[in-house]
Amino acid sequence: MRRSRNLAAALALALAGTGATVGLGLVPQAAAITPPVAFTADALPTWQPNGVVWALAEAGGKVFVGGTFSVVRPPAGGAGSERPAVNFVALDAATGAPTSCALSFTVGGGTATVRALTLSPDKQTLYAGGYFGAVNGTPVSSVAAVDVATCTVKTGFRPAFAATVRALAVTGDTVYAGGDFLTVAGQQRRRFAAVDADDGTLQPFTADADEPGRAVEVTPDGGKVLLGGDFFTVNGTDTHALAVVDATSGALAKTYPGFIETNSVVKDIATDGTGFYTANEGTGGGVFDGRIALDLDDLGQRWRDTCLGATQAVLPYQDVLYSASHAHDCSSVGEFPDGQRHHLLAQPTNGTDKLGWAPDTNDGIGEGIGPRVMAVGSASGVRYLWVGGEFTTVNGAAQQSLTRFASTGDTGAPTVPVASAVSFKPGEVQVRWRTSLDLDDSALTYRIHRNGSATPIATVGADSLFFRRPQASWTDTTVAAGQSYTYRVTATDAAGNTSAASGSASVTVPSSPDAYPNQVRTDGAQQYWRYDESTAPFAADSSASGNRSGVHHNGPALRQSPGAVSGASTAIGFDGTDAQVYGDKRLTVGSAYTIETWFRTNTTRGGKLVGFGNNQDRGSSQYDKHLYMTNSGRLVFGVYNGAFRTVTTPAAYNDNTWHHVVATQGPGGMVLYVDGVQRGTLNATTHENFSGYWHAGGDNLNGWPDRPTSDYWAGQLDETAVYPTVLSAAQVQNHRALASAPADSAVDVTAAEDTYANAGAPGTNYGTSGSLAVRGSSFYASYLRFPLPAAPPGTVLKSAVLGVKTSTMSGAGTADTVSVVPVTGAWTETGTTYANRPTLGGAVLGSFAGVPDGSAVHTTALDTQAVAAALGTGYGLALSSAGSDALWLWSSEAQANEGTPRLTLTFGAP
Repeated sequence: MRRSRNLAAALALALAGTGATVGLGLVPQAAAITPPVAFTADALPTWQPNGVVWALAEAGGKVFVGGTFSVVRPPAGGAGSERPAVNFVALDAATGAPTSCALSFTVGGGTATVRALTLSPDKQTLYAGGYFGAVNGTPVSSVAAVDVATCTVKTGFRPAFAATVRALAVTGDTVYAGGDFLTVAGQQRRRFAAVDADDGTLQPFTADADEPGRAVEVTPDGGKVLLGGDFFTVNGTDTHALAVVDATSGALAKTYPGFIETNSVVKDIATDGTGFYTANEGTGGGVFDGRIALDLDDLGQRWRDTCLGATQAVLPYQDVLYSASHAHDCSSVGEFPDGQRHHLLAQPTNGTDKLGWAPDTNDGIGEGIGPRVMAVGSASGVRYLWVGGEFTTVNGAAQQSLTRFASTGDTGAPTVPVASAVSFKPGEVQVRWRTSLDLDDSALTYRIHRNGSATPIATVGADSLFFRRPQASWTDTTVAAGQSYTYRVTATDAAGNTSAASGSASVTVPSSPDAYPNQVRTDGAQQYWRYDESTAPFAADSSASGNRSGVHHNGPALRQSPGAVSGASTAIGFDGTDAQVYGDKRLTVGSAYTIETWFRTNTTRGGKLVGFGNNQDRGSSQYDKHLYMTNSGRLVFGVYNGAFRTVTTPAAYNDNTWHHVVATQGPGGMVLYVDGVQRGTLNATTHENFSGYWHAGGDNLNGWPDRPTSDYWAGQLDETAVYPTVLSAAQVQNHRALASAPADSAVDVTAAEDTYANAGAPGTNYGTSGSLAVRGSSFYASYLRFPLPAAPPGTVLKSAVLGVKTSTMSGAGTADTVSVVPVTGAWTETGTTYANRPTLGGAVLGSFAGVPDGSAVHTTALDTQAVAAALGTGYGLALSSAGSDALWLWSSEAQANEGTPRLTLTFGAP
C-alpha cells in the first residue's frame, strides 16, 4: 500500500530484531514497556490535517503524509497557526511539526487525493500515487516522483495512469502500482502495472485483475509481487483478493481461490523477513475482517486472526504485528466479545494473542473507519510509530487524522485499582482488586499497604489487558482475631509510573469463622459474588482461588439490606430492565458444575437470575446453564444440548421473601433445589460447550420455554456462587441452614474526646490539638473516651481492639512499650491539663511493644472482660509509658486520622 521491500529492506528487517536499522545506527529498545511491544501508548503532539490521511512514508527524519485535505494546524495547545497543505505535508519525525518541504497535489476536475506514498530503496526518491493531475503545477498523471533532497518533482518520470492509483511498491528499478486504472500509457493494464523507476516507461509486467487493486508489496528477495484487492481473477485465473505473481512478467506464482470470503477484500499487505501479512475488510454477514499471516517459503497460511472490525493496515516491526482497524469482536480467537470498537492493536507475528498495547482513536469522519495507515520513522535515535486515518480523537483527546507514538518516554500511569478486603475466619484476610489498565504495559506490579504504612506488606505481579482485567488477590495471614485492618493497593508499570492508591479497604478479623461464606469457600466455589461493594464497577470474587470477579453494568443498586444471610453482608438489586453483573473472565464450564444464589422478588414479569452466555455487556447469542423465573414466579433450570432441557418448580417464589436456589448438573443429570429441598430432576448430562461469561441479573432468553416478559431480573440477589463440582443434597441443606447461623458483628467506635497532658506545660490544655503524645520522662500521657454501645440482643463481647495512628512527624514512633490502662478519675477534653490530670487504674488492658516510625495504624487487643463490664457507658482509657522515647499520634481532631483513635468491638453468640 505504501512501503517497499527489496533486498536492502529485507536486511533492515533482519536487523530490526536487534534494534538496528540500515542507515540509522543503533536504535534504543522501547523503554519500560512490556516486551515485545516497541512503542508507548502515549500520543505525542502532532500537527493535524483537516481531512483524511491515506498514506505515510518516512525518510531522513521526515514523515511524508498524503491524503485528502487542504490545511494542517497545530495540535491543541501547540504553537503556530494553520497553513495550506493541499493533500500533502512533510513533518519532522521528532517534533511532529511541518518542514520546509511543501507540495500541492491538484487536479483539474473532481477531488484530488494522495492514496499511496513509498520511497526508493536508497530513500532518495519519494513516489506518490492517487488521483491528481499536477504537483506544484507540474503536470503528472496519478503517479509522481519527488526528489527527497530538494522536494521537487522529477519531470523525467512521466507514467500515464488513467485512473486512481491506490498502492505502490518500489525496487531498485521498478515501480509497481495497483488501483482502479484499466490502461497505462494507452496500453491495457487492468488494476496492476509496473513502470520503470527512472522515467516511468511501462514494463512488460502484466497481472490483470477484474476488480480494483488495493495493495502491492514486493517480497524481500525481489522475485515476487504480492497483490491484494477486490478482485476475483488475475490473468483470467480464479484467485480472490490475494495473489502472488512473478516480479518480471506478472505470471501467477500462487493463487488463493476460496481462501478469503467472497464478501471480503485485502486492504493492505506488508512483509518482514519470514512472512507477509494481509489486512482484510468485509461487508455483510459472514465476513473476514481480520488479519492473515503467510510464510514466504511456501506462501501458505501461518495463522488467521478472525477478529471482526475492518482491518485497514498492518505493520510488522520487531516481531510484533501492529494493525489499524475498528475491531469490535474477537471472540472467535478467544478474546473480547462483540461490543466497543478498538482501533489499534498489537500481536506477535507468530500468533493471534493480543499484546499489551492498545492506544485508541474514534471512528472519525468520512466512512467512520478510524485509522487507515501506519509507518515507522526515526529521529535522534528514537523510533516513532505514525498513524493516519480519519479519526478525530486519540486516547480520548481531540486530534484529527494523524498521531504518533514514541519508542521511549512512557509517562502514562496505570488506572487506580479498585480494592476490597474480607475476612471469613480468624487469622486470614483476603485482599482483592480488579487489575488495572495500562495501555502499553500488560505486566504490572501491585503493592499492598496495610494500616496506612508507606512500606508495602506485600508485592504481587499480575497481567491485564484492556479486555481481560481479572481479579488479583493476596491473603494476609499475619492478622489477629478481633483486630481491624485497612488496606490500600497501588499499581506500577515497568517505567515506574504508579497509580494513586486505591480507596481504603477496611476489615475486622472475626473471632470465629463466619459460618456461611466460610462453608461456601470450603465446599470449593470457584466464583463467589457476595455483593458487598459500595462503589461500582467491581464485583469482587470471594472464592478462595478463583479470582473470577464481575463488573456492574447499567447501575444495579448496591448495598441492599438486609441480605440473605446473617451478618453484615449486603445484597444487590436489579431493575428488570438492563442492569446486571457480568463476569470479567472468559472461561468454559466443565461437565459438572453447580449454580447457587439467593433471591427475593415480587415481580410478575420474570427474568434471568444467573446464567452463562458468550457476551458480556450485550445480549448473548449463545446462552444456557441458567436459572430464570417465569411470569408466574416459578423457577426454571435450563441447559441446551441440541434441544432445550429444563427443570421447572411446581410452586411460585415471587412472594418478596428470601429464597435459596441451587442447580446442579453432572453424571447424575440435572437437579434443582429450592430452600434446601429437591424440586425437580432431569436425566440430561450435557450442555452446550462454548466459551463465555457468567451473568447475574439478566441475559438473553430468546426461544426458551415459558420465556418471561423480561429477560432481566427485577429484584434482589445475594451470595451467588459457581462450583466446578456437583454439590450433594447434604451440602445444599447445610448451606441453607448456615445462612441463619449467628455471625460475628463488628462495631467501630471513634473517640468522643481525646487530649494529652504535658509536664513541660503543666497548665496547658491540648484538647483541640491534632496530636496526642505519650512518654514517661519528661511526662506525656494521652486520654481517650469512647461511648460504648450495649451488646446486641443474644450476643456477648468477643473482643475489643484499640487502634491508633502515628503521625507523619519524624521520629513519631517509639522503642518503648506503651500501656493502655483505664482512667479512674474525672476528666474532660477541654479542661484536662498536666496539673489536674486524672488518676489511672493499675490494671493494664493492653500494650504496644514499641511502635515503628512512619505514619501507620497500630492496634492492640484489650482485656475483653474489662471492656465488657463498661458496655453502655462512656469508657475512659489512657496511654502511658515508662520510657523516654516519645510516641506521637494523630488525635480525633486531625484531618489525617482515618477514624482514629478507634475502638473495634466484636460481638457474637455466647
